[in-house]
Amino acid sequence: MALPQKNKIEMLRVIAHPVRLRILDELAKGVKCVSDFEDFLGISQPNVSQHLALLRNHRIIDYYMDGRLRCYFLVDPMVPDILDVLKKEYAGTLPAPACCPITKKGKYPGDRTN
Repeated sequence: MALPQKNKIEMLRVIAHPVRLRILDELAKGVKCVSDFEDFLGISQPNVSQHLALLRNHRIIDYYMDGRLRCYFLVDPMVPDILDVLKKEYAGTLPAPACCPITKKGKYPGDRTN
């Protein structure tokens, strides 16, 4: 079942943070524990936990317990696709239209510097 547009927008807002993107990128590679995140993110455990809690509250990730360890994994199937798009390199821009599609007049003036 597809997410409603409002939920997709909220998910994008939640993941649009450099630390959370790095967390999701690592989880796309496989299950990780909190200590794994501390090591590669270089931030405190409470800060890592805040980011993980936000992602979990929005049902983007989840965890299971392995003894005393919380092992996190991705649950939202859109996340790997979003990460792939963000990693793509794009050359140039899309071509400008030749004219207005309605009036068939006007012309794109070219590069705008202001």
